[in-house]
Amino acid sequence: MEFLATAFTDPTFLTYFLLALAVGLALGFEFVNGFHDTANAVATVIYTHTLKPTPAVVWSGIWNLIGVLTSSGAVAFGIVELLPVELVINIGSSAGFAMVFSLLVSAIMWNIGTWYLGLPASSSHTLIGSILGVGLANALMGPDHSVTDGVNWAKAQEVGLGLLISPVVGFVAAALLLITLKILVRKPELYRAPVGKTPPPLWIRGILMLTCTGVSFAHGSNDGQKGMGLIVLILVGILPGTYALKMSADHETVAGLSAEAAQLSSVFAAESDGSVIRGREANDKLAAFLKPSGQPSAEIFAALAGATADISVRLKNAETFQALPASDRGGVRTDLYLVSKTIAKLDKAGRLALDPEVRAAEQALGKHADALTNYIPDWVKYAVALSLGLGTMIGYKRIVKTVGEKIGKDHLTYGQGASAEAVAMGTIMVADHFGLPVSTTHVLSSGIAGTMAANNSGLQMATVRNILMAWVLTLPVCIFLGALLFAGALNAIALLGFR
Repeated sequence: MEFLATAFTDPTFLTYFLLALAVGLALGFEFVNGFHDTANAVATVIYTHTLKPTPAVVWSGIWNLIGVLTSSGAVAFGIVELLPVELVINIGSSAGFAMVFSLLVSAIMWNIGTWYLGLPASSSHTLIGSILGVGLANALMGPDHSVTDGVNWAKAQEVGLGLLISPVVGFVAAALLLITLKILVRKPELYRAPVGKTPPPLWIRGILMLTCTGVSFAHGSNDGQKGMGLIVLILVGILPGTYALKMSADHETVAGLSAEAAQLSSVFAAESDGSVIRGREANDKLAAFLKPSGQPSAEIFAALAGATADISVRLKNAETFQALPASDRGGVRTDLYLVSKTIAKLDKAGRLALDPEVRAAEQALGKHADALTNYIPDWVKYAVALSLGLGTMIGYKRIVKTVGEKIGKDHLTYGQGASAEAVAMGTIMVADHFGLPVSTTHVLSSGIAGTMAANNSGLQMATVRNILMAWVLTLPVCIFLGALLFAGALNAIALLGFR
């Protein structure tokens, strides 16, 4: 006990303890995501006897891994954009840790609860609701008590629209695909339910294996990114000297970024009548601008001029990021993050330069800054993929049973399973392209319901009502949990003496 008391008064020990706990929670979220969401991908192959449960979940786990490893990171950092900007740039603070702990614990609690009841609720909705709760609590506990600035409402609306539309797309598209299949592929065996435990004909097994593979890959490439973005944020906050920047960037990239920043600093200064604001004051003004209520002004261009000048000066004599002093890397990342997001917001508001060449140069600087800060280390991808795969293998049965047996009144046919999974695969991949997090659970379970309706199989309304109730309650419950846990975590971390 004396050892523990001494350890928790040591700032270094406390920092690494919180780091391990935060990363563990993020991987725990992905583990729960595995048996909660990924289980949907194997439901059709198991209930049509295309594969036995063990090889099915192993196969799905492998393709989840491949999906995670080949993902672009767009969804990961789309989730991060929902977080309050002041917590993102100060993620290593007590408030930053409280944010990570509360949103992850909230999401895990709701996911485990709905999994226990066998309800295919959405891990995407769960995490986003928790993020909204943290943002609102952070705003209400701040000096201004402004709810409007607590959340990136524009990004939340964009994400929410994707989550609302995707189940409708799943239901309608899967129903239409099944009807189209019946017209074009006149093979009666495709539209029959399995007899006993006899596997389907080889050609049908091939179709179902293909759709299961596609959904597993798409799920890994979309859902797997949510945990990755949070883990990277945690690493940046605790170990900025190692993870703040893409350390593999070569000399040409770093030198080019420095030259771009120097050139555009004078352009931005001209927009503010020659004024330049530098250092911490510039960062504070840009962070305030990135809140929903922030408006373009001469001061913002002056701060942008100062931030780009700071980037240029810091990188001017550095051959690579490795040559940059470790103590400077976190500051460079903050400047790059604020500059890239400010340029994106000004571009959206039509406030970048009127000259096409200058505007293109400003946009290019934002993209280059993003590329050097929005990266995911390979080991993080492997850890998330392993967590997803293990979760699928260990706890898949409850969700699989609901999807396979309890949505429709009749047993799932081969054609229904293939149609629902093909639509889910396509919907998730389109969402990936646009960097939007969608719910594998929503798309696939609504797709199964759509095929049951199209096949006149009937729906088990009690199950459908329970699923809809879980969908409706997920956001408000997780917003409440996220806010409550954030306030509690903030006080607990403060009592430990962490700042």
